[in-house]
Amino acid sequence: IRFNGDVTTATFSADGQLSWPGHRLLIEKQVLGFSIQGLKIHVRAVVESATATCFSCCAKSKLIRKTFTLQTLSDDSLDVWVQKLRGYLDSLGRPKRLFVLVNPYGGKKSALRIFVNDVMPLLDDACVEYTVKETAYRLHAKEMAQSLDLANYDGIVCVSGDGILVEVLNGLLVREDWHKAIKIPLGIVPAGSGNGMAKSLLYASGEPCSPSHATLCIIRGHKRSLDIATVAQGETKFFSMLMMAWGLVADIDIESERYRWMGGIRFDFYGLQRILSLRRYDGSILFVPAAGYESFGEPLDFENQILIEEIIKSGDEVGYQGPEFDSKSLNWRKIDGPFISVWLHNVPWGSETTMAAPSAEFSDGYIDLVLIKDCPKLPLLMLMTAMNSGGHVKFPYVSYLKVKAFVLEPGARTDAPEKEGIIDVDGEVLARGRGSYRYENGGAVMRYGKVVVRVDQGLATLFAP
Repeated sequence: IRFNGDVTTATFSADGQLSWPGHRLLIEKQVLGFSIQGLKIHVRAVVESATATCFSCCAKSKLIRKTFTLQTLSDDSLDVWVQKLRGYLDSLGRPKRLFVLVNPYGGKKSALRIFVNDVMPLLDDACVEYTVKETAYRLHAKEMAQSLDLANYDGIVCVSGDGILVEVLNGLLVREDWHKAIKIPLGIVPAGSGNGMAKSLLYASGEPCSPSHATLCIIRGHKRSLDIATVAQGETKFFSMLMMAWGLVADIDIESERYRWMGGIRFDFYGLQRILSLRRYDGSILFVPAAGYESFGEPLDFENQILIEEIIKSGDEVGYQGPEFDSKSLNWRKIDGPFISVWLHNVPWGSETTMAAPSAEFSDGYIDLVLIKDCPKLPLLMLMTAMNSGGHVKFPYVSYLKVKAFVLEPGARTDAPEKEGIIDVDGEVLARGRGSYRYENGGAVMRYGKVVVRVDQGLATLFAP
């Protein structure tokens, strides 16, 4: 080949390395695509910024798009190179057609800019076709996912925070063909306030939580399964992929919305306010512990186990109804309040700066429970500060365990019995108790009362590093 005017030797190895003197590209990790111009092959790739020590291992690294032009010396040589490059790229199973949802209102309202500046150029370089839709109102993404002709796409990508991804999940699972729809891979490009799912995915492989790294993961087409939790109250169901909270974490997550313009820092800002004016809630939790966690709580009597069945009812509606569930065959335990915080988490990170559940796994069939019953304010402040590394679960005031099923029986505030709390699922209000933040506005999915959480192992599929 000829490179920079000089004739040199290039090799393409069986394991997908394209090399020539002074350069080496890993096709699977770095090469987006290529185009032909005469005898020239323009290889479009991404490389790390000069400040990085190695590919995808430095938290401060930045992806740079770069085109390498290799000129073959004959038509026959060109044909051989094109055949090998195209054959290898096609063998990777990368997505060719994507449906992209952009939420222009989330976080600092930067999603559209992120799509244009970070996502679109990479998709174009990779020759990925895409259809782009902006969400215009709450649950718009759910509506689109519910009616989308999935045969036209290899995946759905959300340029947003976690909320739009959750809407898409719920839209897919209420479809009549949900068992096929839920198999379509979902991608997330961080453009919201929290970005917990994107952080969890990228952190697991040592990559920075950036829009460009997230987009590259989608282009590569690698996938991993994800547990999905069905939160049920009677015939009403909500499907969760991230977390459920009640107490301190829920109050911070939902009530801090008044400071949404601050971006992710709003959680720290309002969290300090909530700790200084701490609330405790009466109530109870029931759970089925994973093996090794049977010492938490007290055994549940048979009569209470029967009551759990009454909370879940299957309606006549189409769509996914949740995993099979026989509560009487399970080993239930119970813990009574009051509580400061009850927090269920499906993946390690709740936001880019909060490692909520350091032992959480994407597809282990369990959801992690982080429980705080009582804690003085100063240790609680230290505990909350330690969440950026997951160190909070080591505090003596925290109970940390894995559960297969869970029941929340929420009560009122201990200091103000006329006021109740908020049940927060994936950053959305599932239920508002009387006297809670924006209670008068209504709009909650469920009433403030008992809810059951069941985990379905590996139900959904995500694009992943």
